[in-house]
Amino acid sequence: MDAKVRVRFAPSPTGGLHLGGVRTVLFNYLFAKHNNGEFILRIEDTDQTRFVSGAEQYIQDTLAWCGLLPDESPLHGGNYGPYRQSERKPMYKQYADKLIEQGNAYYAFDTPEDLDEKRKEIPNFQYSHTHRMGMKNSLSLSKEVVDELLKNNTPYVIRIQVPENEEVSLDDVIRGHVSFDTNMVDDKVLLKADGMPTYHLAVVVDDHLMKITHAFRGEEWLPSAPVHVLLWKYLFGLDQMPKWAHLPLILKPDGNGKLSKRDGERLGFPVFAMDWFDPNTNNTTIGFKERGFLPEAFVNLLAMLGWNDGTDKEMYTMDELIAGFSLDRVHKGGAKFDYEKAKWFNAEWIKKLDNKKLADLVQPYFDKEGIEVQDPAYLVKVIGLVKERCHLLPDFIAQAGFYFKAPTEIDTASIAPKWEEKKQCFFDELGKLYSSKIEAGMITAPAAELEVEFKELASKHDLKPGELMLPFRIMLVGGKFGPGVFEIVEAIALKDAIARIEHSLQLLS
Repeated sequence: MDAKVRVRFAPSPTGGLHLGGVRTVLFNYLFAKHNNGEFILRIEDTDQTRFVSGAEQYIQDTLAWCGLLPDESPLHGGNYGPYRQSERKPMYKQYADKLIEQGNAYYAFDTPEDLDEKRKEIPNFQYSHTHRMGMKNSLSLSKEVVDELLKNNTPYVIRIQVPENEEVSLDDVIRGHVSFDTNMVDDKVLLKADGMPTYHLAVVVDDHLMKITHAFRGEEWLPSAPVHVLLWKYLFGLDQMPKWAHLPLILKPDGNGKLSKRDGERLGFPVFAMDWFDPNTNNTTIGFKERGFLPEAFVNLLAMLGWNDGTDKEMYTMDELIAGFSLDRVHKGGAKFDYEKAKWFNAEWIKKLDNKKLADLVQPYFDKEGIEVQDPAYLVKVIGLVKERCHLLPDFIAQAGFYFKAPTEIDTASIAPKWEEKKQCFFDELGKLYSSKIEAGMITAPAAELEVEFKELASKHDLKPGELMLPFRIMLVGGKFGPGVFEIVEAIALKDAIARIEHSLQLLS
C-alpha cells in the first residue's frame, strides 16, 4: 500500500456501545495493526440535541477494556486534532461555501413548519430534484430575494444539490462494485442553521484532513454512500477518497433483522459491551463485562461474527487476530448472534486464563456476596479446581463459594428418597474417622488417601461407594455440582467437612 494505513472509528456520544459498534472498532483496529497503520478515535458530536453526558467517557472505557486503544483520540491527542467534531466547527463552513460557489449546494430557508406542511401534503416527501423548486431555497428564489434573506440573517441550512439522472458508484472492499441512481437520493442537509455540519459533510471533510485511507462502517450506512461519494468528487477529487468497506450486520439469533438492544432485553442477554447508565432515563443496561465476560473472549467472539481465516479455528489471541486478519475474509452476509456460543467462547477463555489473573477478576464477585477470602493463594488453588465448570465469572460463586463458606441450603430432597439407617451410620462413622485424624494433628489429608478410606468404610457397612458419593457431595457443597468430592474435602479441611456432614445429618434425621 502506498500511503500509511489510517483508519478511524467515529461514534456519536449518544449512549451505550452496541456490540456491532465494538466489532467495527475491532475490524478497524485489526486492519490497521496488520498493516502497521494507525487507528484513530474521532467523536462525531455535531448533533448536540442527541448528546448524552458520559457517553464519550463510556466509549473510551469500552475500548480500553477491550484492549483496542487508539493511536490518536481526544484522550491521546495527535497531529490531526481536534478529535471532537464540535471543536472543529469553524473549519466546516468554508467547505459548504465552496460547494455553493461551485453550484453543488444551495441555501434552503424552509422552516420546520414548512417542511412539516409539505410532508402532510406529499406522501413520502423527499427534498430532492423532484420537489426542490417548489421549496424556499436559493435555486427557486431570485438572487435578490436570496441576498436579502442572507442580509437579514434569516435562518438557513445548506443542502447538497444531487444531480439528476446520474449513476454514482464506489468499489467496496467487501461488496465489490456498488452503484446508486441519483434520482433516488435526496438533497441532504450539509450545514445546519446553528452552523454545525451534519454527519455527511463532517465525515468527508474530517476523513480528508485526517488522511484516512480506509473507511469501515456498518452496512446500514450504505444508503448514505452516494452523498459522500459526490462530496468527495466535488471537494477533493475521487482519487483522494478512502477505500470503503461496509461491514455485515450482526443479526438477531433467528437471523431476522439487525440485533437491537430490545432483543437483548427480550431474550435475556447483553448487547452492550459494558453497563450503560442513561442519565436521561436513570436506567442501566447491562453489558458483557458486568455479566462476567472476559475481554479476550468478547473480542474473540466479535471477530468470529462475520470473519474467519478460512479454517475451523475459533480461538484467537489478539496477536493471532492481528496476524491473520484480512478484509477478503470478511463475509458479505449478516452474522447471527448466538448467546450460547458467546458463553462457550468465555468458558474456553476462562480455561486458558492464568489462575492468579482469574482470582483477581473473581474476587470482587466474592466480596459482593460476602464470601471472605483470607488466603489469596488458596483462592488461586480453588480457581484451578473449578474453572472448567464456569462459563461466566459469577459462576465461580456457585462453583467455588462453598470452599470458603458452608452452603446455606442443602438439597436434601435429592438425598431423602434413598436415605436409610445404614447410610446414616456410615456418615456418622465417617465424621468420627475425620475427627480422629484431627486428634492426630492433621488439618487435612490427601484426596487419594481420603478416597481409599471412604471406600473401605463403605465396604464395612455393606454399601457401594457409588450410593454414597452423591449424598456426600450434596452435604459438602449443597447440590449436585462441583469437582471431585475428595479434592473438596482436602481443600476445605477436615473440621469443615465434619461440620457439613453433621449439619446435613440433622436435616435428614
